[in-house]
Amino acid sequence: MVLAALKEKSKGDEILEEYKATETLSNEMRRALVNILVGHMTERHGRIPTQKQREQYAIGIVSLFPSLKDPFSKKGYVNQDFVLLFDLNTSSKLLERWNGTFKPKIIQEARNLTKTSPVQRLLMSAEKAPENGRKIAAKISASDAVEKLVVFHKSCCSIDEHLRKSQSHQPYLLAVGRSRDVIDSYYIALDNKLIPCQTAGSLGALDELFKVHYIFNISYDNTLINFYTFLQTTVYNIDVGKTKEAPRVKELRAKLLNST
Repeated sequence: MVLAALKEKSKGDEILEEYKATETLSNEMRRALVNILVGHMTERHGRIPTQKQREQYAIGIVSLFPSLKDPFSKKGYVNQDFVLLFDLNTSSKLLERWNGTFKPKIIQEARNLTKTSPVQRLLMSAEKAPENGRKIAAKISASDAVEKLVVFHKSCCSIDEHLRKSQSHQPYLLAVGRSRDVIDSYYIALDNKLIPCQTAGSLGALDELFKVHYIFNISYDNTLINFYTFLQTTVYNIDVGKTKEAPRVKELRAKLLNST
C-alpha cells in the first residue's frame, strides 16, 4: 500500500531511489514521505482514519524502510521521525519530566500571576489529577494563547467545515469530543490537513505538536515563540545556548531547575 502510494507521485520515486542508494532518508525526503502518505490516507479514509488504518500505514513505512523503524516506540511515525532527527533520550524528555519536574513548579509560578478568570481556569485544569497521558513575541492573553495551541471541536459537527474556515497557518491541536471535559481524540491541524495523534492524552498530543515543527521545518507561531522556546531549550534541551531566548524564559528555567 505504501509503495503504491509513493509510485503515484514523482517525489515517491526520488524517495525510493535515495533509500536504495543510502539505506536512509534525508530530512527533505522524510518530510516528503510523510506528506505523501498523510495525503494518501486522508484521500482513502477521510479526515478521521481509524486506529487500525493508521497502524497499517505505520507498518507499511517500517516494512518498506526498515532502517527508519524506532524499536523503542509505538507512538507512530511523528515520534519515530523526531528520534531520527535527534535521539531517543531527547524525544522522551517531555513525557518523562513533565509531571515530576516541571508541572508542580509551573503551577506554583502561575499562582503568583494576576488572578484573571483565564488564569484561574487554567490553574483549576492543571491541578486536576494527571492524565493517563530575532523576533519580538507579540502580547497575548492566557485564553488567547490556549486557543492558539488547542481548538475544541464538538464531535457531532463537521471537521471539514472547521478546516475550511480555519485561518491558521501554524500547526495546532484539534481536540475532538462531546465536550471540553470529554475529549475522544486529538489531531494536529496543518495546512488544512489532519495528522491523528497517536496518544489519547493532552500531554502526549502536545509532545507530538512540538515535534511536528521540527519534522516539517516550521517556525514557531510568533505569539507563542516564548512558550515553544521554553519547551525546546528547557524541557527537550535542544540548542541550549544557541537559540535566542527572552530573559523571562531564562529566568523561569533557572527558577524551575534550581528550586527544590
